[in-house]
Amino acid sequence: MKFSEQWLREWVQPEITTQELVDQLTLAGLEVDGAEPVAGEFSGVVVGQVLSREQHPDADKLSLCQVTDGTENFQIVCGAANVREGLKIPFAKIGAELPGGFKIKKAKLRGVESFGMLCAEAELGMADSSDGLMELPDSAPVGMDFREYLNLDDTVVEVDLTPNRADCLSIAGLAREVGVLSKVAVSGPDIQAVAPVISDAPSIEVAAPQACPRYLGRVVRGVKVNAETPLWMVEKLRRSGIRSIDPVVDITNYVLLELGQPMHAFDLKCVQGGIRVRMAEQGEKLTLLDGQEIELNADTLLIADHEKPLALAGVMGGEFSGVSGDTQDLLLEAAFFNPIAIAGRARNYGLHTDSSHRFERGVDYNLARTAMERATQLVIDICGGQPGPVSEVTSEQDLPQAATITLRKSRIEQILSLTLPDAEVEDILVRLGMQVETVEGGWKAIAPGYRFDMAIEADLIEELARIYGYNRLPVRTPAAATPLAKAPESRLPLRDLRRQLIARGYQEAITYSFVEPSVQKALDPEREALALLNPISADMSVMRTTLWAGLVTAADYNLKRQQPRVRLFETGLRFLPSDDGLQQIPTLAMLICGNRLPQSWTENESAADFFDLKGDVEALFARGGQASAYRFEVAQHPALHPGQSARILKNGQPIGWIGALHPSTQKALGIKQTLLVAEMDLDAVRDIAVPTFGELSKFPEMRRDLALVVDQSVQVDQVFDAIRSAAGEYLKKLNLFDVYVGKGIDPDRKSLALGLTWQHPSRTLTDEEVNDSVNAVLAQLSESTGATLRG
Repeated sequence: MKFSEQWLREWVQPEITTQELVDQLTLAGLEVDGAEPVAGEFSGVVVGQVLSREQHPDADKLSLCQVTDGTENFQIVCGAANVREGLKIPFAKIGAELPGGFKIKKAKLRGVESFGMLCAEAELGMADSSDGLMELPDSAPVGMDFREYLNLDDTVVEVDLTPNRADCLSIAGLAREVGVLSKVAVSGPDIQAVAPVISDAPSIEVAAPQACPRYLGRVVRGVKVNAETPLWMVEKLRRSGIRSIDPVVDITNYVLLELGQPMHAFDLKCVQGGIRVRMAEQGEKLTLLDGQEIELNADTLLIADHEKPLALAGVMGGEFSGVSGDTQDLLLEAAFFNPIAIAGRARNYGLHTDSSHRFERGVDYNLARTAMERATQLVIDICGGQPGPVSEVTSEQDLPQAATITLRKSRIEQILSLTLPDAEVEDILVRLGMQVETVEGGWKAIAPGYRFDMAIEADLIEELARIYGYNRLPVRTPAAATPLAKAPESRLPLRDLRRQLIARGYQEAITYSFVEPSVQKALDPEREALALLNPISADMSVMRTTLWAGLVTAADYNLKRQQPRVRLFETGLRFLPSDDGLQQIPTLAMLICGNRLPQSWTENESAADFFDLKGDVEALFARGGQASAYRFEVAQHPALHPGQSARILKNGQPIGWIGALHPSTQKALGIKQTLLVAEMDLDAVRDIAVPTFGELSKFPEMRRDLALVVDQSVQVDQVFDAIRSAAGEYLKKLNLFDVYVGKGIDPDRKSLALGLTWQHPSRTLTDEEVNDSVNAVLAQLSESTGATLRG
């Protein structure tokens, strides 16, 4: 926000220099981006008036003017297109010095002498560029020093406010802050209620009280819109970065800058039947003041009449109902809109206005009445007119409730390492506008309506530190008990999990929890993701229900930059809407694509497949000592390839998915290379078996290899389960070392080659014992899977 130092000092008069004021605001957390003079250094410039204007005898684009400074007439050659008889302008006389050290001397242009110079704003350092001469009001006193006339010994200060300090988006708010910091009184204009002269009162209906808990309207008839905006108001607006438009718009802008309350003025003849504050109908259209026609969404708050929408609430007025040169009667509005109802709406329509900037952050819900009286008085003083009574509709239960916060003395000392006297704490809180009550061990403070950022004890302590001075806080080494954190053996440390994946060639990715809706929908079409009310951007507008959304986007980014082999993993939260609220589930996700191994002269290039990713996942499970607790079960996932997808189970409970992305999913995401992904509940992966010692057997192992023929539909896990149930307690190893389909095998069947190893802990097993186990295994396999020995 830009503001004029002179305007600020009309409200509060600290005995400090401009630089000290800038430093004071910055140290208090209101960072000042810059402070510049409102005009360059110049002298010898007065208010002049053009008495006559003629064409230069030898130049088509030059004018020959007679200009007076009130006591003497001067001949001036001027090239500005807007020079004309009667015009009042800044006049640099001979001897004047303009910004940049440029001195005005007598000159001869195309054979005609010129005794001075008529100035544009840019030539006086008041603007970066100008289209013509600076035109002054007819009331400007001819001959008066121009610098004195406009009070140009002023500084424009630009403050970069954080979103929580909306209360400082006005001169009143900044004055409050400076008053607190400097311990001086703040005295703004005396704003009195304007007595109604006429009985006309607008009809107001609020159909959305949660979004608009308070709405005020007032009729002012007989307004002269073609009146001239006072120079003092024009200059204050200009120095705040707002150009003058017409007196009514200037007044609403002035009140916004002065008090922080956005307002709007409607042309009363364009309002049919009264005001209705309601939500828009889907697809309803509104043409805004900037000429842009927008199609409204159903979540948009409108100011409407009984026939049509008039304005986008808290953002911008409509073109049809705006004040024009023909306006005679006004309907002034001032309202409090719930920040949640306004947040993001302007951005949805590609807009950002001073009003939306303030309403999104929070405007004092007690300010509307004061702003209405201030605007009414200014309209009457500048444009004339007859005011009616103020109509107000308020839903008390929907207005924000002032936060009551308990502040403990002990907590102040703990956080700030500082003991503040009780009187100083109370003084600071009171000067901040809070209602303070002393209680045992501290205070209770009720935050004022303009401090939306005051909610908890830490907020008050931060305010004490700000006002006391961050630079005055003591520097001490914090003392705190640091007990060793528990490290249960049954919980795999996250760092170990990460190290194992990194050792297998993966790189850790950290992606946003906010993702693009189209990517989210493609990867998890069966879940409705939570949409953000105020997203950072359109491609970060929903909360992810799967970590694949971030990993797939990251992989695509790498592939488009000629990375042939990508291995990524991420640990983080996914967010699942439920009846109980929002579930936040810690999750591990993995992704691979490209070559199986890094490029090398010893390796042939071959693409990674499902079993490469499955091997990495199984290695991770084996790290926890519970590999047998996990299973991979064929199942269908809408985002995965039907022939290459499986559900991951732990002790029979589903904990995740693994597979290749479905070709249609990859096409929807614009990815040409096959991506293999896995996702698991992180807590299930990290719950591991406590390591125990098992005595090593010194007796030999006995191995038998079996070649079994089973139906194609039989899964290896089924075979393994049957073998383990029948092989006895001494079976130590079981592995699949070959799968054969082809010549010599029924096309509907497959051959599985298995290795079974037995070992007894205290003696050598006999061939008869092992053969009996093998026979039991074959019988169980035949019964449960229909397996036969391959001949």
